[in-house]
Amino acid sequence: MTELATTEAGYHVNGLPEAPKAVQLARDIRALRRSRNLTLTELSLQLGRSVGWLSQVERGISIPSINDLRQLCMALEVPISLLFAHEVADEAERGVVVRAGKRRQLGSTEGRLLEELLSPDLGGEFEIVRSVFAPGARLEKALLRDTEEAAYVVSGKFDIEIDSAWHSLGPGDSFRFNRKPHRWRNPGDEDAVLIWVIAPPVY
Repeated sequence: MTELATTEAGYHVNGLPEAPKAVQLARDIRALRRSRNLTLTELSLQLGRSVGWLSQVERGISIPSINDLRQLCMALEVPISLLFAHEVADEAERGVVVRAGKRRQLGSTEGRLLEELLSPDLGGEFEIVRSVFAPGARLEKALLRDTEEAAYVVSGKFDIEIDSAWHSLGPGDSFRFNRKPHRWRNPGDEDAVLIWVIAPPVY
């Protein structure tokens, strides 16, 4: 855990994160591992690191380097940007409030699906995500994950197939399903914006 010559978001110029951010980073890594039903031993084997090292990282005792974080994110299948907490105007808001301009982003407009984490961190029993599906965006292969999910359509048209049944939705509509295969598409010519709730968290 040597000092790094980096200025990536969330790190000082000497490579070490501020204390509140380090604590949140540790919590996020632990929450992501648990959401994937991975034990400390299983993840440490994937990383080629010791269980003791990973345990210290998850408790905020050891600070992972940027390269360590890249390997962690590859193993957990999340973008590294997800692990960098955005600045908060008031330290009392950390872990409680998410300001509109400070959301952590997932995906990109190029990928036709842009998601923003509305939850203040990756812990808790559920997470809230704002999902923007570009016109023509679609999930070709049905996805099945060990989660209960619900969503509200804010704007646009949105089709979702749940357990082999398609449903066409518009603004004001909502849905919920529990551990069922699903896929989706945006059949309209404008973005479809949804507020999505997932339990337990997957990001």
